[in-house]
Amino acid sequence: MSARLEQVSQHLSNAYGRGLLAGEVAIVTGECHGIGRSIALLFAKEGAKVVISDIDAKKLETVEGEIKAAGGEALSVAGDVGADDFPKRIVDATVSKYGKINHIVNNAGFTFDKMLHTTPDETWDIIMKIHVRAPFRLIRQAAPYFRLKPEARENRSIINVSSTSGLHGNVGQANYAAAKAAIPGLTKTIAKEWGPYGVRANTIAFGLIHTRLTAAKEAGATMVIDGKEVALGVPGAKPEETAAKNPLIPLRRGGTPDEAASAVLFLASPLASYVTGHTLEVTGGAGI
Repeated sequence: MSARLEQVSQHLSNAYGRGLLAGEVAIVTGECHGIGRSIALLFAKEGAKVVISDIDAKKLETVEGEIKAAGGEALSVAGDVGADDFPKRIVDATVSKYGKINHIVNNAGFTFDKMLHTTPDETWDIIMKIHVRAPFRLIRQAAPYFRLKPEARENRSIINVSSTSGLHGNVGQANYAAAKAAIPGLTKTIAKEWGPYGVRANTIAFGLIHTRLTAAKEAGATMVIDGKEVALGVPGAKPEETAAKNPLIPLRRGGTPDEAASAVLFLASPLASYVTGHTLEVTGGAGI
């Protein structure tokens, strides 16, 4: 066995014993109602100190409490990821408490669907702001904690969340599809620029994951963005048991937030130590 393989083997043995992300610090943005919550809980279970954010401060407190009740470490920073001061606030809070940053998971987002010919500028702009500008600004703010000298390097990664809408387009989602299509380009650029510093950058593109964003719009879920109430969900979306019959998904079901989180954990963990610039599709086989 080569010295490098022995080193990796020992690292993984230690990691599995203490958790795949033991001693590491991860920022996870957004949606403490679904995928974001599952990512935060799983990362904490795997030994990471998790910094969570969401626009819903009350829900954020609940998730922080869940993590701590399970024996994990967490810090919550409430706020709008699109706000000009947000990147500095969350990076400063993270470094102040934990002294470093190992991972950023840019998960925050929502849909604001309209047919292309009826989409006003503000509906286009807010989706671009949250899904493209906000991740870029957070990553840029955290740059000093990723572009490190060799002796200071640990496992570090950027994971940006995209969607099959960004890979293939989707009716009624010109804004969302365009924003999510920008993510792989941003991610691959990070992989090329920061690879020499040992930083990995990957995109994860989700298909149908059952959350409030993919539930029926008629259910009435909303969120407030820039002072405006935005209806969440997909018009006429079928319930989970009906979606199981979807012939376009080979596994014949939508995914769960926990399954989505497991894929994110893989990309952040040492198991993906030679994976960078990649777009991992988590779709149940849809689109193949």
